[in-house]
Amino acid sequence: MKKQTTVSFPILGILGICFIILKLCHVIDWSWWYVTLPFWGLWVVLFVLFIFTLLFLILKDFIYKT
Repeated sequence: MKKQTTVSFPILGILGICFIILKLCHVIDWSWWYVTLPFWGLWVVLFVLFIFTLLFLILKDFIYKT
């Protein structure tokens, strides 16, 4: 059986590295918060999913309480 390999393309990481290079070369004059924002993308998505899951569990117990 042939082993299948997948290649992931971390677009947010590459974008973040590009922003840092542009900032250090004085091409862009953004705040460091904006430059490092692509690195925070995954954590923001996970946090939002966590909040929605908590809300769902709380509302489920509240609505279906018998």
